Amino acid sequence: MADTKETQEEHETSVENSEDPNHDPQFEPIVSLPEQEIKTLEEDEMEVFKMRAKLFRFASENDSPEWKERGTGDVKLLKHKEKGTIRLLMRRDKTLKICANHYITPAMELKPNAGSDRAWVWNTYADYADESPKPELLAIRFLNAENAQKFKAKFEECRNEVKEKQTKDSTKNDSAEKVAEKLEELSVKEDKVKDQKEDAKQEKTKEKQ
Repeated sequence: MADTKETQEEHETSVENSEDPNHDPQFEPIVSLPEQEIKTLEEDEMEVFKMRAKLFRFASENDSPEWKERGTGDVKLLKHKEKGTIRLLMRRDKTLKICANHYITPAMELKPNAGSDRAWVWNTYADYADESPKPELLAIRFLNAENAQKFKAKFEECRNEVKEKQTKDSTKNDSAEKVAEKLEELSVKEDKVKDQKEDAKQEKTKEKQ
């Protein structure tokens, strides 16, 4: 009987502890795993735009070409801190699998999707969503028309920024090429002058002989 009474008291104590809001049992983990730093490859970029949307790709390779859903998640516009390049990146919810990954180029143009004021369509010649680059016709749909316009405004702003950068880089390259050509021209002239002086020196030597 004593054993039964003690067992009952232990059970009652256990129940009281479980009902106690301040009761916080701690359990030490069996295996201790070190924290691992996961690289997203976005560390050298800054986020200039982020918004939730749904992405589609046009499956032209099918017997009956059609729009295929690629995923729902946050679409981002990321600017590289040093290079100044801007890319569009989108990952699926939960799995975080990439469904769009390409650079913004001056030739890209958002076109309205037929019959919708909250969707855009555009072409990219090198999308890296499947690791290897390939051309894609993509469409993106937002919650409402206001969000769609915000995306369009930022997309075009980024496109113009990239265009200006490419123009400046091209001008710098042209200037560098002109400087190189000028230096080469001067070098050639100097070589000619040296040759002429050397010829004159040899002629004088011959005359003396």
